[in-house]
This record gives sequence, structure tokens and C-alpha cells, in this order.
Amino acid sequence: MPLPKELFVDTSFWFASMVAGDVNHMRAGELLEEAALAASRFHTTREVMSETLTLLRYRDGARSALLFAKDIVPTVEMVVSDSGDHAAALEIFRRLAPRRRISYCDALSFVIVRQRLSDMACLAFDRDFCAFGLTVLG
Repeated sequence: MPLPKELFVDTSFWFASMVAGDVNHMRAGELLEEAALAASRFHTTREVMSETLTLLRYRDGARSALLFAKDIVPTVEMVVSDSGDHAAALEIFRRLAPRRRISYCDALSFVIVRQRLSDMACLAFDRDFCAFGLTVLG
């Protein structure tokens, strides 16, 4: 079955797609090929992009981060979060952080996917996305 035409993409997927040593690198490549065949559009947030660029820079080097910034960032539809999104994400973070290892960025992504993107399917390898009950392709 082809991938949906619209997909939200998480840091875990971006990182795996860029770093050959990542355990999910091959699967990310397969999904990118499927997305190309389906002519899927990728959506993400500036916060995910920031997290991805930082992770690539720290764990794979400046070259990887700069390549991502040059070749990937311009092709992605950015969902701009507002103060309401951040307030909802902060509440989720406050509620879950004492008992689960969760990032603020993941809480914000959950809010964006649920409230702004109508539960769009996600490309992610992060277990938090499944735990949130989102549709995860990864």
C-alpha cells in the first residue's frame, strides 16, 4: 500500500535517513523511496528542524548538518506553532515528564499532529509517537 500524500516527519526519522550508522537507516531509505513514489509531502515544525540540525551536528558532524540544511530543510512544509500550541505542549510535558522520558519537542509535535494536522501519519522511529497513539510509519 502506498504511503499517504501528507506526512509529518520527526527528528528520529530525519536523523536515521542521514546517518548510515543509525540502526534505522535502511528502513528510513526504504520509506523515502516509497514517499517519492507516492509523491508525498513532508511536514514538520521549526522545533523538529532545530532538534535535527543540532543532533546531526553533535553526533554526525557539521557536514551532515549543513547538507541537511541545504538539501532537506527547503523542501519541507513548515508548520508554524503558535502560543496555544506551546501552552498545550507544556501541559502535556508537565503531566508526562515525571513518569516518562519525553522531550518538549515531542509533546509539541503531538499537539501539532493532533490539533493542526488532523492526525496525519508520521514518519518516526521514536517510541513516544506510538505511546501518544499517533499513526507511525517507521
